[in-house]
Amino acid sequence: QVQLVESGGGLVQAGGSLRLSCAASGRIFSINNMGWFRQAPGKQRELVAVISSGGSMNYAESVKGRFTISRDNAKNTVYLQMNSLKPEDTAVYYCKMAVVTSVFEHDYWGQGTQVTVSS
Repeated sequence: QVQLVESGGGLVQAGGSLRLSCAASGRIFSINNMGWFRQAPGKQRELVAVISSGGSMNYAESVKGRFTISRDNAKNTVYLQMNSLKPEDTAVYYCKMAVVTSVFEHDYWGQGTQVTVSS
């Protein structure tokens, strides 16, 4: 069993910053891609950022230049540094990791953390 626990969400003013963390625990051999998604009420869940095991990064166009994804393999943790936050960034943020526990890879999701940006 693998569990992903998120932290770091909260309420900030527009232009402010937050740093989200997501740590995996359990039966883990290795982790391939790690990523962050977000979902606002009544909207589709969208990919925000993803980072590969080799450190290659991709971002949604809406957050490019403002958000930075990083990972610490020794801690099985992925981070999302969010700067210059806008009200449209308000959403529940979910982390996802592709965890290898045997010969198979399986995606696991965090519980979600609320990010609210006020004007």
